[in-house]
Amino acid sequence: MTQAALHPMLNVAIKAARTAGAIINRASLDLDILKINTKSPNDFVTEVDQAAEQAIIETLLQAYPDHGILAEESGREYGAKHSEFQWIIDPLDGTTNFIHGLPFYCVSIALAHRNVVQQAVVYDPTRNDLFYATKGRGAYLNDKRLRVSKRTRMSDALIGTGFPFRRGDNFKRYMKMFEEVMTQCAGLRRPGAAALDLCYVAAGYYDAFFETGLNPWDVAAGSLMIAEAGGLVGNFTGEPDFLFQREIVAGTPKIYGQLVTTLAPYTRVITQEALDADAAAAQDPGAPAPKKPKAAAADAEAPKKRGPVRIKKDNLEG
Repeated sequence: MTQAALHPMLNVAIKAARTAGAIINRASLDLDILKINTKSPNDFVTEVDQAAEQAIIETLLQAYPDHGILAEESGREYGAKHSEFQWIIDPLDGTTNFIHGLPFYCVSIALAHRNVVQQAVVYDPTRNDLFYATKGRGAYLNDKRLRVSKRTRMSDALIGTGFPFRRGDNFKRYMKMFEEVMTQCAGLRRPGAAALDLCYVAAGYYDAFFETGLNPWDVAAGSLMIAEAGGLVGNFTGEPDFLFQREIVAGTPKIYGQLVTTLAPYTRVITQEALDADAAAAQDPGAPAPKKPKAAAADAEAPKKRGPVRIKKDNLEG
């Protein structure tokens, strides 16, 4: 797709991503003088994250002042909070890689309209790789149309993932998932920037990807890339409500289905059954205690597979 044929909103997003990428590239030349703050243990933010985010927001709101903004570093401080259009921004996905000089990080920008992602850009400034997609018009890497891989067997699949790293993350739960997936596939990779990982699924470099603990700005843009490249994206139970569920699995249709079968017992999605039980208990204090949500099964040694009823999100606030 030529630049002239792109949707106007996508063109603005590309301009914003390249502007942020230029800031990041300049800063990468002087990492020794970089100011680094810690949001929480092992979770860093730099002055580059903040400068890149500000440049993105300014570019977007200059073109669309009535749009909303959901950004990693500033939350909802900018834009129209109740707009049907919302930009979802990660100015530097892979900050830990960046501050160590490891060249695997990116800028991620998505536009959602009425809760559905319509435009997406992921820019890798170290390689000058531009991934972009418009809903219904395909996904591209530097003007080359993307398609997910044709692999169908888990034993042949290369799968991307992300390790838990924050204090309070359930490492034991993840290690059980890791062991199950690792023994089924050809290999696991963990480069450290989820938005770029998802684009690599769309490009066919990976056959699938899964991770827990991610935020909307980590996955919004990459998820559209995969869908437009012929892949599937969902939560661990295989349903499309993943943006705010802090778990995601994506891949080719065949590999996706097999990976969901493996990961479903580890879901942390709240079931409708648990909510109904809680509501009944609130109305009748003498009723039996409600059953624990399905998430509790994730910590058991031999979790049982159960199919939850999904909860639909009414808005992007979660």
